[in-house]
Amino acid sequence: MSDFDDILLNGINFGRGGDKPKQDDKVKTKAKKKKYVTGAHGSGSAMQKAKYRKQRANRHK
Repeated sequence: MSDFDDILLNGINFGRGGDKPKQDDKVKTKAKKKKYVTGAHGSGSAMQKAKYRKQRANRHK
């Protein structure tokens, strides 16, 4: 069977190229680190977001 026939029958797979174990315990973005969530690193927008998160957490209490 030629490569062309094989592609016609099976299609092309563009999926992941290997079995790498996923590590879910890693923090992948700065936005998930504690300093950024609490606004402690000094950024004005992060401090404002932290304020809104705190208000949302304190609702219905």
